[in-house]
Amino acid sequence: MNEERKIKIEEVDTVDTPAKARVEDAASETGREPIAAPSPFEAESDRDKMERKKDYLEGFLAQTPSEDADAGSGDLREDVIAALKDIYDPEIPVNIYDLGLIYGVEVTDNAEAIVTMTLTTPHCPVAESMPGEIELRVGSVPGVGHAEVNLVWDPPWSPEKMTDEARLELGML
Repeated sequence: MNEERKIKIEEVDTVDTPAKARVEDAASETGREPIAAPSPFEAESDRDKMERKKDYLEGFLAQTPSEDADAGSGDLREDVIAALKDIYDPEIPVNIYDLGLIYGVEVTDNAEAIVTMTLTTPHCPVAESMPGEIELRVGSVPGVGHAEVNLVWDPPWSPEKMTDEARLELGML
């Protein structure tokens, strides 16, 4: 029962470009009305598009930042802590601040943020990347001029360092 299979090969010089799919075509095949109308910019000339872009750019450049845009709480240390609470441990679904990995947050008079932290274990899989991630995140807080992260192992981390919120989240209360 050995059936021989043959593959046919056809050589061609050119291939016609397939038609572009259109919403109207799909709607006519299903018998329903089109969901979306064609874009109003389809008939717009290149010159009109350029003018619209210039208007947009001029308006954007003319804007002045509002006083409260990304201003934070006004207390730079609290803003840094809020940023730290946005970083979660990759293995434990709790932020690193409530987990007790942050031992100290100091903000100097010249807007330098110094974070002293530890990890759950020296063999933590993110031991090399986590301090850098924290430094970048703290450095992006509005008002922080420079961020520094000091990784320490003494005192070692223990579950007692977690906040009550973290313990509740992990079912330890």
